[in-house]
Amino acid sequence: MKSQDEIVAARSADWRELETLVSRAEALHHLDGPSISRAAALYRALSGDLVLCRARCTPDLVAYLDNLAGRAHSALYGAEPFPLPAFGAFLTREFPRVLRRNASFFALAAALFLIPCAMGIVLALLVPDAASQILPRSMLDGMADMYSKGFDEGRGEGADSAMAGFYVRNNVGIAFRCFATGIFFGLGSVFYLIYNGLNIGMVTGWVTAAGFGRNIGTFMCGHGPFELTAIVVAGAAGLRMGHSLVVTHGRTRLGSLRESAPDIVCLVVGAAVMLLIAAAIEGFWSPSAAPPPVKWAVAALFSLLVTAYFVFAGRERGRAP
Repeated sequence: MKSQDEIVAARSADWRELETLVSRAEALHHLDGPSISRAAALYRALSGDLVLCRARCTPDLVAYLDNLAGRAHSALYGAEPFPLPAFGAFLTREFPRVLRRNASFFALAAALFLIPCAMGIVLALLVPDAASQILPRSMLDGMADMYSKGFDEGRGEGADSAMAGFYVRNNVGIAFRCFATGIFFGLGSVFYLIYNGLNIGMVTGWVTAAGFGRNIGTFMCGHGPFELTAIVVAGAAGLRMGHSLVVTHGRTRLGSLRESAPDIVCLVVGAAVMLLIAAAIEGFWSPSAAPPPVKWAVAALFSLLVTAYFVFAGRERGRAP
């Protein structure tokens, strides 16, 4: 039966080698194949050593080997951390590039959303009972009452924070339905884009017909460039998913979906970031007591920034967008 000194003499070289591998500044998954295989073999051998040492060695040695085994396990099997620089590259290059690559789906989603929205506004203004035939009258009256006083006095900070959280949940829910129902061969995304566009248009038209159009317009103008664009982007992701299930180019539907998955995920993540920005603006800036001309000027700036971002961000000379 080996003593602790004999175990240490026989195995310490491998322990030191494993510690060197897992302590390197470079992540283990960036090493070459033989180095990763060597680390895996050393980790398996360490697991056997640890069982033996628990019965025969001092607590200090067992604690050292426990710590080394935990670090090796994390290095070999732990999820790769998501680096902030990679996320920055995603926002500044990858997301706008993917959106431009899927411009046809974005254009279709925008038409499915904005045309019903415009129709809803016109119908609510010209046909008094049109909105109440589609949406509950109590909800419409509540919206008109909400915007009847305007926001000249702003809103309390506590209310701003609470409403920002509500807007995140509400907006993400709308965008998620526009995206996720694309699994039904894109038909779900078509339905929810039309439905949400018509609802927003009807509410806007109803409040305007009640005499509070200036108030709702001044409230919506700041976050609208981010929120409405994000909903359309989410809808485009749903349409892209549905298209991949219908037009498979000889692949299985699952294979076609897997092929388009990187673009779909990129669009969804980008839309989520835009919705978070929109919720912050809607929670803190839109209901503020800033003068309406200032809010409209900021809204115009936001619109220009969003447009310029999607048109120009991520372009490089000599490469396709």
